[in-house]
Amino acid sequence: MEIRFKLSRYGKQLWTRERAREVRRDFLGELDSKLKAGETATAVMDVKQVEVFDYSFANELFGKTLLSLPNEHPGTMFIVENLNEYTRENLTKALESLGLMIIERKSKALHLIGKVAASDKETFEAIAKMDEPVPSGKLTEMLNLNVNAMNERLSKLTSLGLLRRSKSVSSAGREQFVYSVR
Repeated sequence: MEIRFKLSRYGKQLWTRERAREVRRDFLGELDSKLKAGETATAVMDVKQVEVFDYSFANELFGKTLLSLPNEHPGTMFIVENLNEYTRENLTKALESLGLMIIERKSKALHLIGKVAASDKETFEAIAKMDEPVPSGKLTEMLNLNVNAMNERLSKLTSLGLLRRSKSVSSAGREQFVYSVR
């Protein structure tokens, strides 16, 4: 399920932590009201028609939401879309300062912005290109990594809410985890 939240209903120019707290409260309230216990979703923050938001607004809204979402709504992914040059720059700087990343959807393509390590980008992009959930073994082969390195990458991205992990059964009948971004 995808839950869309239009940031423009708060104005075209968004400033201050106080304003961001109000938006975050409303956003999380909408998630609470639309999700049943244990249910997951993709929460999309649509920034279309927002001309600019400042660093403090981005830090408070996006940073604190990214930090709290895995605990409050485990398995729910947070995506931002329709960023412009100014909103992307302030969001990227705010997330970099917190050591966080978020998924940006741009023309249906997904990529990471914020403090993104090359290994995170490589792993995320490999999974994002797949049409179906992919097992860690296949990713290990695709990226030419050892099992421990792949598991560390997947664990990090999953714990940050950037990947979905689910159980599956391999063709050999063994239980395995598969990863996706959709």
